[in-house]
Amino acid sequence: MDISAFQGMGDARAAEFDFLTAIRAARGNPRRLEDLYQEARRVGQAGRFGEALMAISAEQPDDTLFLAWRYRLESLDDARLGRLGAGWRLAVPISVILALALWITSDPQWTAPGNIPLQVFFWPPLAALAILWYLTLAGTHSARRIGLAAGATVVLATLVAYVGFASSTSHTGLVGSASQSGYLTLMALHLPLMAWAAVGLAALGLRYTARDLFGLLTKSLETIGSAGVYGIAVAAFVGLTYAMFATLQVELPQLWQRLLIAGGGGLLPVLAVASVYDPARRAGAQDFYRGFGKILAIIMRLLLPLTLLTLLVYIAFIPFNFLAPFNQRDVLITYNVGLFAVMGLLVGVIPLSAEDVAARWRGWLRAGIVALAALALLVSLYALSAILYRTALDGLTMNRLVVIGWNTLNVALLAFALVTQTRAGRGDGWVSALQRVARGGALAYVIWGLALVLALPWLF
Repeated sequence: MDISAFQGMGDARAAEFDFLTAIRAARGNPRRLEDLYQEARRVGQAGRFGEALMAISAEQPDDTLFLAWRYRLESLDDARLGRLGAGWRLAVPISVILALALWITSDPQWTAPGNIPLQVFFWPPLAALAILWYLTLAGTHSARRIGLAAGATVVLATLVAYVGFASSTSHTGLVGSASQSGYLTLMALHLPLMAWAAVGLAALGLRYTARDLFGLLTKSLETIGSAGVYGIAVAAFVGLTYAMFATLQVELPQLWQRLLIAGGGGLLPVLAVASVYDPARRAGAQDFYRGFGKILAIIMRLLLPLTLLTLLVYIAFIPFNFLAPFNQRDVLITYNVGLFAVMGLLVGVIPLSAEDVAARWRGWLRAGIVALAALALLVSLYALSAILYRTALDGLTMNRLVVIGWNTLNVALLAFALVTQTRAGRGDGWVSALQRVARGGALAYVIWGLALVLALPWLF
């Protein structure tokens, strides 16, 4: 395989490059192998280069060139572990600061209209600020990255202040307690998206590839999974602490209860990120094939056929209770929550590159993704028609505008994904095509979420 052809590729096509063939062709040619490695680093494919070379070195243990490269890559892995160790030394104090901040803001007397705890609004931005500054300080200390982190901090703080202002002033449409409570409930669901966008701005910068954005999405899912594992440990510790004091018939003061629950939970976000993300690497060049990330990929792909079967059975039963979402609000809410879960599953099952999946399974995986997108599109159109029907009968409300917007966006993304798959042909370009859809979808999600945060108080 001609390496010069690889050098002319963009990042998306480089993700489909056959490193095994190229490395075998470079046997006995140190200059050619070095050029291939440098190009792989440039486009964020160094990890795949290393995996391919390790596999070939195991096949040909007597080849001294491949053996020397194996030792070189192992030393680079040791250096990476050293960087992660340095990251942990920074992650721990930041986590402690975040835990203390969440403990302080967990006072049950601090509530918003509708008796919503203020910590619901503080938790996502505080966690995001801790994560984005960890990524900035543990990565390259460039003025550009520090400036991005500072800008993301200002934007996020401004949004939180805006939500507080909009929900308390009489200059907007939120003049009643019901409207204020409804807006704040919606903001409790949308501020986490804004917090994620702030972290993404600090991690990706203003210029990024589809692979970088998709890598960030994948690492976000992996971080959530890792935080869940840590959360189980924290919950077990909290439960054991309560049980021990209960045996002594001692009730912990509320201040200490808050410290155990809010403070313990505050330790999780940054530590989870430090476990799975190397701040010194681009998002698209992270290690996606070790630890919880590998387990997550397996779980997501096992869920794919089960979800397909569930959707098929569910769609088959829709005609027998067709009007349920048209007449019952709770059924419609369940539909929309389920659709967001399906969108998350679609992101989780898309591989970083076609080579991550065995050749005999690639076609099946692609067919499963297409089938899931098609079924989800049918259900999304069904749910959208139900909310439009309810809106036509009773008028447009704040909640209905939000649901219509998200449904329309998901319908467009699912349809676009299906169109790109029909155009991708029979090669492995279908993976990069889906990643481009994910990049556009993530941007559209952030824009729509931001529009809702800013516009809802003035529209209703």
